[in-house]
Amino acid sequence: MKEWLRSIPAVHELQNHAHFLSLLEENNINFPELTNFLKEVLDEIRTLILANNWNHGVPGTPDFIDDLFSMLKNKLVKQFSYTLKRVINATGTILHTNLGRARLSDQAVAHVVETAQNYSNLEYNLEKGERGSRHSHVEELIKDLTGAEAAMIVNNNAAAVFLVLRAIAENREVIVSRGQLVEIGGSFRISSIMEESGAKLVEVGTTNKTHLFDYEQAITPETAIIMKVHTSNFKVIGFTESVETIELIQLTKNNDGFIFYEDLGSGALFDFQKQGIGEEPVVREVIDLGADLVTFSGDKLLGGPQAGIIAGKKYLIDRLKKHQLARVLRVDKMTLAALEGTLLDYARGEVGFQNIPTIRDMLQSIDHLEERASKFIFNLLQNTTNFKVNLLDGTSQVGGGTMPEVTLPTKLIALKHDSYSAEQLARKLRTETNPSIIGRIQKDEFLIDLRTVLESEENLVIDGLSSL
Repeated sequence: MKEWLRSIPAVHELQNHAHFLSLLEENNINFPELTNFLKEVLDEIRTLILANNWNHGVPGTPDFIDDLFSMLKNKLVKQFSYTLKRVINATGTILHTNLGRARLSDQAVAHVVETAQNYSNLEYNLEKGERGSRHSHVEELIKDLTGAEAAMIVNNNAAAVFLVLRAIAENREVIVSRGQLVEIGGSFRISSIMEESGAKLVEVGTTNKTHLFDYEQAITPETAIIMKVHTSNFKVIGFTESVETIELIQLTKNNDGFIFYEDLGSGALFDFQKQGIGEEPVVREVIDLGADLVTFSGDKLLGGPQAGIIAGKKYLIDRLKKHQLARVLRVDKMTLAALEGTLLDYARGEVGFQNIPTIRDMLQSIDHLEERASKFIFNLLQNTTNFKVNLLDGTSQVGGGTMPEVTLPTKLIALKHDSYSAEQLARKLRTETNPSIIGRIQKDEFLIDLRTVLESEENLVIDGLSSL
């Protein structure tokens, strides 16, 4: 062991080695920095030798030098690689929260890149030659698409809910049905957000039934908001009853001193119900009914970036814009660019809808998916004989805490590898392919749903599978 330790070359010798000089050039790294990484590798090797766990080349031999610089190269790759990486979503879950939810349209991506690489008129009015508002870049589009009098953007929908409650109902009462006190991702609860905002929660009704008279009996001079929370991430069925939005709006119109506010959560601008998909309310319909304020997410059914969109009556939006929290919760130029690009696709109508990946993926026909899957299987088996493959009927999910009751008919490619279990195959596809491929496991099969795989990504999936 001591002999091995003495046989390890000195740092200055290794610094003159061709491998060291090559790594300097390949990684665009300075000499002292690479030397520090080299010293770390040498320390790791010494520790392994002392623990009798060094299973590579014997120190003092060419094999040892190769292994040492291989370790150094791997350390550099890990150090200078992005941790936020592209993956291929083959799960069939369209708004997969763990995989980043909505993909952006080509137009939105191009607008983000242009905005990020250049100066912009983020808060500058080009016509007047004076300071402008960042809200102006998307407000008109939101007004046109929803029918709202005014709108503003914050960094997510939870922030939108918090701002509305803080600005409109601090130290006053907000009436909410007990059955709508939902918990969203990461254990964040509407009731907790309300408590932090300074609003006073008034629960009415029961978990499964709330009547109009429950709201009427709860109204006091301290009431600031009647709030409805769209239960987009769960569904209560059976012996249930809830109060329709129009009834609550009428109740607020018949009384002075408080408003009606609906947190729509997922925020659909496209009418999925007309396509036979779910029962998600369209934002425009709620605004047209007379809602004073609505809030919804940008990166769920809307198919844009993470953002919280607040739309409604102008006098209320103006009040929110002037609140001190508006600056705390404001979005950056890249979010605005992504949202503007997405909203412009909506503004184009039917043609633009097909540019939005979320809508496009949800509307893929079963015939198209079967055609793609059959071609995928044929091409895969041309490249490898390591798999047994079946084509199964199955379902895709919308995901992202939206449309929990909706499943979309799909075709599943079921794979069994000759040497690896489904769990082992899934791990290898996650860790040994570039980009990583994320699929589903069902019993002893690895499943691929092409609904969420771009056609341009299919060959990458085939190459990844063929490499195992």
